[in-house]
Amino acid sequence: MNYKTRIFPVMLLLMVMAFMSQPTQAQDLTAKIAAAIRTANAKELGNHFNQTLDLRTPDSEGTYSKVQAEMIVKSFFSKYPPASYTQNHQGKSNDGSQYAIGVYKSGKHSFRTYYLVKNIGGKPVIHQLKFESED
Repeated sequence: MNYKTRIFPVMLLLMVMAFMSQPTQAQDLTAKIAAAIRTANAKELGNHFNQTLDLRTPDSEGTYSKVQAEMIVKSFFSKYPPASYTQNHQGKSNDGSQYAIGVYKSGKHSFRTYYLVKNIGGKPVIHQLKFESED
């Protein structure tokens, strides 16, 4: 057996492993985001924000810096402490972006929650986050 016939299976295995690890990283990120929303942890959620992101809450809507967005989300969580968060649907767009839709409940209030994760500079970050009142 020559060198080329021995290296091919190794290279193929490495490529398959690299390809399969990407969905796992994406699933880990969506699990971390869901946990941060469920526990109203604005700081942890902010760790996954892009440098600027589109944000909508009942009190704010616009494009904000990472720091501003974290403060707005912290205010939202303070005003509407979590009773529960259920992530109902998640998927992937043709461009590789990931999204999730869920319901955040606080007392008598219910919010349809949506976030979009894009790869920026090789790192997945939240590019858009919405908490829309269902009341």
